Amino acid sequence: MLMMNIFFFFFFSLMMTYFSLIFLNFELSLMMEWEFFNLNSMSMKFVIYLDWISFMFMGLVLMISSFVMIYSLKYMELDLNIKRFFLLLMMFVLSMLFLIICPNLMGLLIGWDGLGLISYCLVIYYQNWKSYTSGMVTVLLNRIGDVGILMMISLLVMLGSWNLMLFNLNFLLISLFMLLSAFTKSAQLPFSIWLPLAMAAPTPVSSLVHSSTLVTAGVYLLMRFNSLMMENGIMNFMLFISSMTMMMSGLMANFEFDLKKIIALSTLSQLGLMMSILSLGEVDLGFIHLIIHALFKSLLFMCSGILIHQMSNNQDIRYMGCLVSYYPFVSLIFFISLLSLCGFPFFSGYYSKDLIMEIFLMSKMNFFSIFMLMMATLFTVSYSVRLIILVYLNYINKKNYLILINEDILMSLSLVILYLYSVIMGYFLINLFNSMLIILNQFEKMFVLQICFLGCFLGLFFSMKNWMSMNIFMKFFLSSMWGLNIFYSKISLYPLKFSMDFYKIIDKGNLEYLFVYGLKYSLLNEFLDYLKIDFFFYYKMFYFFLLVFFCYLLYN
Repeated sequence: MLMMNIFFFFFFSLMMTYFSLIFLNFELSLMMEWEFFNLNSMSMKFVIYLDWISFMFMGLVLMISSFVMIYSLKYMELDLNIKRFFLLLMMFVLSMLFLIICPNLMGLLIGWDGLGLISYCLVIYYQNWKSYTSGMVTVLLNRIGDVGILMMISLLVMLGSWNLMLFNLNFLLISLFMLLSAFTKSAQLPFSIWLPLAMAAPTPVSSLVHSSTLVTAGVYLLMRFNSLMMENGIMNFMLFISSMTMMMSGLMANFEFDLKKIIALSTLSQLGLMMSILSLGEVDLGFIHLIIHALFKSLLFMCSGILIHQMSNNQDIRYMGCLVSYYPFVSLIFFISLLSLCGFPFFSGYYSKDLIMEIFLMSKMNFFSIFMLMMATLFTVSYSVRLIILVYLNYINKKNYLILINEDILMSLSLVILYLYSVIMGYFLINLFNSMLIILNQFEKMFVLQICFLGCFLGLFFSMKNWMSMNIFMKFFLSSMWGLNIFYSKISLYPLKFSMDFYKIIDKGNLEYLFVYGLKYSLLNEFLDYLKIDFFFYYKMFYFFLLVFFCYLLYN
């Protein structure tokens, strides 16, 4: 049954990609509405909107999920609850499909809420305290975005419809709530803390959730309603937040030693890049980069999962080294995915990332924003080179002698078609949409390439540096996401501590003893006191009834 579902997922992904090309070629779009009821002037409708973007995105999600499920067959084979795991994955994919096809906010909320709740179940799949803490942070920060969607639903009642795509209005409050929802789901500052913590989930979950589904939901929402955001003039604020997110995540990844967290921080950096290009109104280019990023990022997670699986669940890159001689096929795919992430020429990430950087250089952007974006690109190359050196090209670690497990055939085969897709998709997509006129001088044209080469030397420096001698305050600052970790722990600590004290002292304490036990004991004591009647009272009552009976006899 599971293999049949995987086959149907892959078959439907090919069919959706074919439909997307047809809809793009003939410039078609299809909208279907089902009206449930009409109350006063408010119509409750379920709307499905299909165009080339929704078809291509659904094909991407179904294709990645099918290969992730094949990969999970071997990765999770010894798990006792593997049926539950696959059911959760399928529910997650269905929630994402609901989100893609529904422009109506009420229908979109079904997929939006489903993504948040099922991601919580997947993060806490390994039942330990670290997973529980990460799951609570994930679901609570995602609930902030859900509140933004609910507030938008409440505000749109005055317009008589929840289909926001039909309106062309300048409503600042709705735009701010939409920006809040997108920032929480796509982990932009100051809500970035949940994305590295969500790496407590199994690696197949990370390769699906943090490449093409959950984290891209906020980006997809802003793509659909980008015209509404452009009219309200809050794109400068969005550009500032996204560039700060890129800078923070790229800097942190250079000091991180957890393999999955480094890839998660690279996801955070690329999400900031997508938000930045959307702030300039380039929806098509942002969508191209989303598709290319989803392909090579899922490959990165799956390759790292193979390494973790074969090295007895070790995720620390300091215990790795010279793995290219042990796992050559996985190393090849990992290398090419990292080069695509960096944007090196003629790899798939180059076609979208280089064009995005050229549009930044052509735009009327201030020097600070350009500097932040270029520094984030520099850090992206540096942590990628550092990862390659420490994991694959470094000296042979002694731990590796104890772990000489061969590559698994099923897990390696699940990478092949995704690898081919990620190699050709960049060139294929950029030829579909390359209608932009780029006018730059020679220095600006070569500037991004120069930054890539400079990032190689910076990554070499970071890989050779011994960070144990670093200042403790700098180490604390860089390892806590610029203090966000401490901020959210303190924010959650004191309200939870107050609620626990209130529950213990007031609810289970004074109120319970006064109004439950106190009332019960007082009523019981009154009843017992009523029954505690002395002997003389009984004696008098006996003579009284005897007198009444004697009078009754005399009367008769």
